[in-house]
Amino acid sequence: MSSATASTPSAAASRRGQFADPGYQAFVILRTAFTVAPILFGLDKFANLLVDWPAYLAPWINDLVPGSAQAAMYAVGVIEVVAGIAVALAPRFGAWLVAAWLAGIIVNLLTIPDYYDIALRDFGLLLAAVALARLAARYHGGRER
Repeated sequence: MSSATASTPSAAASRRGQFADPGYQAFVILRTAFTVAPILFGLDKFANLLVDWPAYLAPWINDLVPGSAQAAMYAVGVIEVVAGIAVALAPRFGAWLVAAWLAGIIVNLLTIPDYYDIALRDFGLLLAAVALARLAARYHGGRER
């Protein structure tokens, strides 16, 4: 029996063991969520099906960016789609990108009256993105530490 054949059952057993690991399960759940959600929300910036996204742009930011609030939301949508793809392909980097993006969103929301509850929700998402980054440091790339 060659060494490649002998190591195959061991590799399969290792993968099965990894899927049973609660830390790895948390990594997969968060990676999936932070891949899908930013892509879907980013695409919705072009359709405004979920909400009227320009209403979530603080007036002072709207004054800084060229064009309309909707045009700014198009740029936001592109960034969110890129962030979701980054999480899918490189979660150790992408998760920090999403966390930084959420920090910017929180600052924006804290400057709009009556949006504090959404800012608090996004703070929870920011913490989850940081948790994903930490889990990705352990589980992504086949290098468990």
